[in-house]
Amino acid sequence: MRFVRAPRTQDIANVVVAVTTACIALAVAVDAMFFGTPAAPGTWVAVDPIAGPFLAVIAVVGLGSALVSPAYLENSHASFFRPESARGWYYLCLHLFWAALLAIPVMGNLGIAWVIVEATTGVSALLVAYSGRRSALEAGWKYLVLTTIGLTVALLGIVVLYSAATSEGIGLRTLSWAWLASVSDSMPHQAALTGFLLLLAGLATKIGWAPVHNWLPDAHSEAPPPISALLSAALLPTVMVVAWRAQIVLSPAIGSATGLRVFQGFGIVSLAVAVPFLWRPLAWKRLLAYSSLEHMGVLALGIGFGHPLALAGVVLHMTGHAVAKSLGFWAAIPLFQIRPSARTLPVRGLLRADPGLAATMSLSLASLSGLPPSPLFFSEVLILMGGFLSGHTAVAAVAALLLSLGFLGLAQVLVEGLLARGRGPRPELIIGMREIKMLGIAATGLLVLLSLTTPLLPGSALVRDLTAVLP
Repeated sequence: MRFVRAPRTQDIANVVVAVTTACIALAVAVDAMFFGTPAAPGTWVAVDPIAGPFLAVIAVVGLGSALVSPAYLENSHASFFRPESARGWYYLCLHLFWAALLAIPVMGNLGIAWVIVEATTGVSALLVAYSGRRSALEAGWKYLVLTTIGLTVALLGIVVLYSAATSEGIGLRTLSWAWLASVSDSMPHQAALTGFLLLLAGLATKIGWAPVHNWLPDAHSEAPPPISALLSAALLPTVMVVAWRAQIVLSPAIGSATGLRVFQGFGIVSLAVAVPFLWRPLAWKRLLAYSSLEHMGVLALGIGFGHPLALAGVVLHMTGHAVAKSLGFWAAIPLFQIRPSARTLPVRGLLRADPGLAATMSLSLASLSGLPPSPLFFSEVLILMGGFLSGHTAVAAVAALLLSLGFLGLAQVLVEGLLARGRGPRPELIIGMREIKMLGIAATGLLVLLSLTTPLLPGSALVRDLTAVLP
């Protein structure tokens, strides 16, 4: 018999707030993508074409994570919070984290964006350590320390940029993206380059780029599955948009080629570090964590190539990755019920245990591997084509080799871990599979839609707008 839970007031409030927040965020995202314009110097909000896709992704991932959270909490019996208040603290931290993520893409000021990125660290560290297990507490502490150190380095870069950009003493508004863009061509080259490199090196710890990604596998593995989805599919690309804006506005001061090479460097190193782990037998969430490292590298390469085709690939890849990766993390909720060992050991023979769950996880993994007709296959092709057409032949060739190796590693896990038939009786699922099936159907529709719209994306108004803001 399946356990039917009675709705709780906190669960109902969570759903109401989540649906309302997602609707508002999606409305702002549509406005940004189709009607957004660059912000004026000194303004605090930038609802421009760059913000649109990121807002939409954060809204969808946050909504899905909020909807599956009651299923996770019903099956979670441990927390470092007091039992009577654990559920309330979880929802509070979840919605604060989600709200901060939604604010970052539309912040028109580098300084304020840094403050909000730093604010996500504390609340998300609590969520990473939510279960109260020793390994979770260690992962939360590691995440808090390493990302705080990185953001301190980024703050030093912001101070250098502030000093280089200050000419008329307008205070914090000096760090607005529009003001930085207007004075970038007159900023001292060495100071601007130093500030930019410090900023990106610091933000890289939060984005999860190698070689400063050490917190990422542990935090993704130990966080509650809905939070892992937010960390991977929303937090990492959201912080990346701050780095992308910095590269755009500072290009006249540091040189366009220099900024693009930095992104290419982070992209290639991230791919090179991630691929060997994708060939190893890993626990499900840890495998998805290293997949995040790979895909953040792909996004960095797309931005670094700077070609319109590559930018179309960035938008498609970020969206497809968010849908597929979130689905994979959400599927861990029922997975850990029927296979508690999957928290620390590779998944084997899941097809017999639960064909529906195996199909859901296979959809996630097949999409993340870039198996055609996954939208991530098309996005990677667009990014690589952009690399070759923009003259970065050697980097694009190395990236193509690494992506092929990553595909083979994930394909091996897909065949041996998920589709192979195991032995023994089928266990009874208790909580969460109904929600996962519904989200799996929705995710399938979104992935198919993304694949079908791929031919239209390179010539779309959105990509033309993104290209127009580039130097």
